[in-house]
Order: sequence, then structure tokens, then C-alpha cells
Amino acid sequence: MSETGSKAIVTVPAVAVIDEVRDEIEDVKTFYFSFEDPAVGASFRVRSGQFIMCTVFGAGEFAVSLPFSPESDRPHLSVRQVGKVTRALHDLRPGDKIGVRGPFGNGFPFEEIKGKNVIYVAGGIGLIPLRSSIVHVLQHRKDFGRILLIYGSKTAKELMYRYMIDEWKKTEGFETYFTIDNPEPGWDDRVGFVHTLIAPASVPVKDTVAFVCGPPLMFNAVIGELGKAGLKDEAIVSTLERHMKCGIGKCQHCAIGRTLVCTDGPVYTYRQIKTLGEQI
Repeated sequence: MSETGSKAIVTVPAVAVIDEVRDEIEDVKTFYFSFEDPAVGASFRVRSGQFIMCTVFGAGEFAVSLPFSPESDRPHLSVRQVGKVTRALHDLRPGDKIGVRGPFGNGFPFEEIKGKNVIYVAGGIGLIPLRSSIVHVLQHRKDFGRILLIYGSKTAKELMYRYMIDEWKKTEGFETYFTIDNPEPGWDDRVGFVHTLIAPASVPVKDTVAFVCGPPLMFNAVIGELGKAGLKDEAIVSTLERHMKCGIGKCQHCAIGRTLVCTDGPVYTYRQIKTLGEQI
């Protein structure tokens, strides 16, 4: 391990044991884990928005967002099966082992946004990287103004963490707005793309920060609506995805112009993202 300030970073894969596997939506599972070495577990501290490099022994390594909060939350990963390594991960069961390096990256701001309204806008599995910040903010509810979750997916079956959201809604002042792309039997909430919820939600502008995560078309549409509502570019925060191989800025595989997503990001303000221009 190496030390950055008071935070320990695991630079070689530490062995972790899978304690529980939970099916979320189609092709997405959540893997709860604990470190084999208690000392590693005791020193493993994260910031919302960071990521790790996960090793599936015999299959390979991949970068994955950390959805658990920095405090009072079981370490876990929510992963969609998209290729050889994630398919191998999905085949694992409780008692099997993985390797963990990290945490890496800058993470979402927390202390800097205290006292503000916080808006979360997610599309599909874009809620996974936002989950950590949502839980962290709700754990400190009195430190924030309005807290809104604006969330959409193609179908109702593709909405992540519905059981968790039901718990979050018990927090006073936590507002939720849901939509799916097209009507379907049994769905009695809004229908349409997620950016169409920005106006009905009466998104506040003054003293507000918005966290946005989802596919590019959704992201661009949401940014447009937030801009129309009056939010400045520096008040909109998102993550950039690149195929990261080392996590520590050595291989430069994730370089976009002068920025390295693994070390300078993966969290950027929209103002920063715009400076990267056509390289995104």
C-alpha cells in the first residue's frame, strides 16, 4: 500500500472475499466483499466518485466505479456483464475471491457543496457511480438544501436500486422524479426521456450543484436543459469514462489531451469537459 495524506491506496491487488451476490437488473449484479486481510479493510477509505481496479483471477482486470459511501456502508461493486472479465465476475459466488487495487481518482466534491441544493440526474446504470454521493449526502441531510433525484431508463425493469430508493425516500426532503422512454403496462409514472423532467422538477438554480451520469445522448440533452434552467457550467459535475489499465497515470491509456482520467478525473465539471472539446 502507499499513503496519500491519511488515505491508504492499495497499489497491488489485495485479496477480497465475496460475501454476497445480489441480482439487480438484467445483466447487472452487486457483489458485496470484505478484504481477506483485516488491516487492508481497516485502512481502505474512499471518496464518492472514485474507482478501483478489480481483478478476476484467471480472467483479467477492469476499472469499476465504487457505489458505496465513504462511511457506514458495506463495500460492494455493481457491475454490468459486458465482456470476458465481467462475465467471469458474474460467474463468481459467495466465498470466491477477487483482487482490488485502489481507490483511484479525484472523486465528487463533498465539503465544497455543503449548504447547497444537490441535484442528481441519472440515466440507466448511470445511477451506479452516483449512488455513493447520494448516500453520503443523505447521511448528512442537515448540511444541504433540496436534494433531488431525477432518474430515467428505457424500461421500468432497467431502473437500478429501486429497493434502495424506497429507503432513501424516507429521508425528509428527498425528492424523486422517474421516467421511462415509452409507456408500458403497470407503469403509472412519467414517460419520456430523462431530460424532460428538468422543468417539471423545478430545479433550483441559486446555490445548486448538479451531478449528471448516463450515456452521451442523455448527458448532452440534460446539460442543455440544465443550462436553460440557468445552471452555470462549473455547477454541473460528471464523470468521464475511458478504458483505464493502470489507474495511476503511468500507461496514459486514458489520456484525453492533457488530462489523465485515472488521476485528474474521473470527475470533472462541465466547464472542464468543454475545454477538452472534440477529444471527448
